[in-house]
Amino acid sequence: MSKKILRIMAKCADRFTATLSDGKTSREYSGYVPSFFRGQHYGDNVQLEIDVATGQILNWTPPTQAELDEVFESEDDTEE
Repeated sequence: MSKKILRIMAKCADRFTATLSDGKTSREYSGYVPSFFRGQHYGDNVQLEIDVATGQILNWTPPTQAELDEVFESEDDTEE
């Protein structure tokens, strides 16, 4: 039996939002789709391929800490 894959594409333009949380604190981001989303999204599209049986996102590569820090700047970082 072949694997069933659900492909989702969402056009976000500059209305993409995300929250990064560790259970104690959270940081917000709003704007274009971050560059750590792989593929040709041009800042406007989120494209996910999901294995229907497992719920695993197949085309996801975890972002580096540097990529996360760049996108999710803390409020202290922006008050200079």
